[in-house]
Amino acid sequence: MFPTKAKTLHRLLRFRHTVWCSPFGKASSSRLVLGIETSCDETGAAVLDETGEILGESLHSQKDVHLRTGGIIPTVAQQLHRENIERVVQEALERSNVDVSQLSAVATTVKPGLALSLGIGLEFSQRFVRRHSKPFIPIHHMEAHALTVRMLQPVSFPFLVLLVSGGHSLLAVARGVDDFLLLGHSLDEAPGDTLDKVARRLSLIKHPRCSMLSGGQAIELLAKDGDWKKFRFRTPMGQSYDCCFSFSGLRNQVTMAIMKKEAEEGIEQGTLLSCVNDIAAATQHTVARHLAKRTHRAILFCKANGLLPSSSPTLVLSGGVASNQYIRKALTIITDMTGLHLLCPPAKFCTDNGVMIAWNGVERLREGKGILSPNVDVYYEPKAPLGVDMTAEVKAAAIKLPSVRMKILN
Repeated sequence: MFPTKAKTLHRLLRFRHTVWCSPFGKASSSRLVLGIETSCDETGAAVLDETGEILGESLHSQKDVHLRTGGIIPTVAQQLHRENIERVVQEALERSNVDVSQLSAVATTVKPGLALSLGIGLEFSQRFVRRHSKPFIPIHHMEAHALTVRMLQPVSFPFLVLLVSGGHSLLAVARGVDDFLLLGHSLDEAPGDTLDKVARRLSLIKHPRCSMLSGGQAIELLAKDGDWKKFRFRTPMGQSYDCCFSFSGLRNQVTMAIMKKEAEEGIEQGTLLSCVNDIAAATQHTVARHLAKRTHRAILFCKANGLLPSSSPTLVLSGGVASNQYIRKALTIITDMTGLHLLCPPAKFCTDNGVMIAWNGVERLREGKGILSPNVDVYYEPKAPLGVDMTAEVKAAAIKLPSVRMKILN
């Protein structure tokens, strides 16, 4: 173990138990949690019991609106949250047959996310808990994604988690409900954002098969009929021996290739290219390869430093982009090679929803961590790191990867 790592682990052990614990104590099996999610463009609410059973849920998606506007406009997202949050919460409660008086706590996403969206959920929740005198549990959106898998099957700490979505990408070791070691994160944009921007530049909304799909879904669909070898984009950060991600350079490569093909075919921007399937396939393949390579390094770093159990170590893949089957297959190649077990929640739990927020609340309620009285003022945080930053230690390790053949069948 190298010196900087030893110092960091000493610091982690020293501060590991400084998170404030609730006076409400440990949860009993009868406790119920209402979860509320408004971090981006989904208004979600759900009621869960201590076992993780979903008693009732409701979700209002803004996808169709944002497809028409060509992307998420924060003020539009804010207004849609404002118009729908009361109805969504009421539906979740009614479907659960749970009266507000029976709730043990309310859990709400307060970080990270779009400021205007977070503000609506937090404002509603604080009014709600004060009116009904309920404990409040502020939730970190990425923590919720990381823990969702534990609602579905028994997964013990510690485990490695890769979170990839439209707004985030990170690698972390989950050592406890509120105990994470951050190994890598995006240096610019997230993979979902990159896929959406490429889809917009390709005008895929005009494609007859893609008019009702998100950008990432359109890329995945068209890539099935494409040949990625016809556009060999460089995998980002090939000479950076860490676990961080960068996708903006790839997007620039794709944009240049699109412009070149438009010139060759004599068409203007906004017209579908004849090679659109191949560009989609090449973009998806390079994103998958980049995610796989950084994850591979994270696994090797964890093994070298004893951060994962020697028996049945696990990689959890979560977040909206985790529903991409091609990316799952790329990561399966890495986990098969390194002896890890890959787990991924079903697609409906990978995207933003109230269920994962409620489950995070259940986990915190069980351990009495981060539970606040209803009158405590809470503030949202559009940007918020997850856990203790270990990226410098990962980079210092300078782990070089063995060559891996990424042969992935659609």
